[in-house]
This record gives sequence, structure tokens and C-alpha cells, in this order.
Amino acid sequence: MPYTIESTVKLNNGVEMPRFGLGTFRTPAGKRTQDAVRWALDAGYRAVDTAAAYENEAAVGKAIRDHQVSPDEVFVTTKAWVNDLSYDGVKAAFDASLDCLALPKLDLYLVHWPANDWQGAWRAMEELYQSGRVRAIGVSNFLEHHLKDLFKFATVTPVVNQIEYHPHLQQPNLQALCREHDIYITAWAPLMKGRVLDIPELVEIGERHNKSAIQVTLRWMLQTDILTIPKSDKQSHIESNAQIFDFELSDDEIERINSLDQHERIGTHPDQF
Repeated sequence: MPYTIESTVKLNNGVEMPRFGLGTFRTPAGKRTQDAVRWALDAGYRAVDTAAAYENEAAVGKAIRDHQVSPDEVFVTTKAWVNDLSYDGVKAAFDASLDCLALPKLDLYLVHWPANDWQGAWRAMEELYQSGRVRAIGVSNFLEHHLKDLFKFATVTPVVNQIEYHPHLQQPNLQALCREHDIYITAWAPLMKGRVLDIPELVEIGERHNKSAIQVTLRWMLQTDILTIPKSDKQSHIESNAQIFDFELSDDEIERINSLDQHERIGTHPDQF
């Protein structure tokens, strides 16, 4: 079946999550965030990613509530910030995020970084999930050793691990561990803050398809089963980022992009956060 902007994956608990969505990291709260979410929904996006630390949950929720698309059709992810990573802290942080979003449901709740008492935070998240208050739970920025520590005590397996992931940072060992445990990877910074435009191989592949290096990168993720949430608050970028469903990369092109891994981070290393 061809991919569309509404294509989903089935998470390990049976919940369907869109493969493609809007990230809102550093999108200013208020009108900027509301406009970005509205433009994304207008363009067909059906997933929005936010976090308590972004301080724009209220604007995300308002934009979704005010849109003609039913809130039930939009998959919403938010995250517990490091200051709240303890058993009691997550319980309070979850309630605060729900109040900000003011939506009828929360689809996915993540531990934002493996910091402080993330183990206690995970136990609280398991209880929130088992009570039915959130449809799925996962982690963000967890490396192999963090996941292995979690597996020692967790009774619920994370559905996703949201990590820095792009052509220059593919983390194959972490990918393999996640796939072994049926955990989907969601890519943050998939476009390397625009630096993919300077990678000659991506530019060349894009020229063959009449597409940009950005669109090639996002299509590569789609075809290699990586979920992705490119962020923007510019309407033209939000719309062009979604124009990846009318072409297909060849196996050779995918292998060429796979070969670009340089273990290069543009964000903070999780062990140094």
C-alpha cells in the first residue's frame, strides 16, 4: 500500500500512530504555535508533538480544539520534563499537561530524558497507562544502556524511543535493540536544523526526483520505518515537508543515504544532559 500523510504504524500495544507529524520544539507559545498547528492540520498532518518544556502545550491544544478536524483524529504526544522525573513528580506533571492541552485524550506520554529519578517516573507512567488516562507511554533520548536498565524492572515496554536521528546520526545498535523489543524510533532533528541541504548526496538524489534534500531525507525515514516529526512554524516549510508522498526512493538510493552515518550529534548527548 502506498504511504500517505495519514499512514500509521501499529505500536506494540495495538495503538495506531501516524508515521509523520509536526514537531513544536522551540515554537513560541501563543499565536506562532497555534498557526503552525493549524497550517499542519490544513496540510493533512494528523500528529503533533509537544512537551512541557516547550511551554506551548496550551497553544497546541487550543489549535487542535479550534480546528475543523476532530481532536479525536489528531495523535498528540507530550513529555515529562527532567525536573518532574520522579514517581510523584510525573503524576503531577501529567495532570498539568492535561490541563494545558485541554483535549479529550492524550495519545502518548514520554520520559523526556534519562535523568534524575527516571525509574520512578516510569513506574508512575505505567500506572497512568494502566489506569487508561493515556493511550501509550514511551521514552525519549534513551540509549542502549538506559533501555537495558528499564527492561530489568518495567512491566510495560515503551512504544517509542524519540531520539536524535538523521543521515549523519543513525545509531544502528540502538536501532537494532529497539526493533528487537518492538519499539519504534521517532526522529527528532531529522533535518539537522536544515543542514541536510548541504549534503551533496541528498541534493543529488533530490535532483533526480525534483525534490529537495529535506524531502529526500524525510522520504528516506518513511521508507526505512522511522517515525518523524519535522518542526517548523513557517507555513511554506510545513507544507513542503509534507510533499513526500508522491515519489519513491530506490533501494540503491536508500543504501546511499544509509552510508552517510558519521555518528555526528547536533544536540546534547544523553549521558551528558
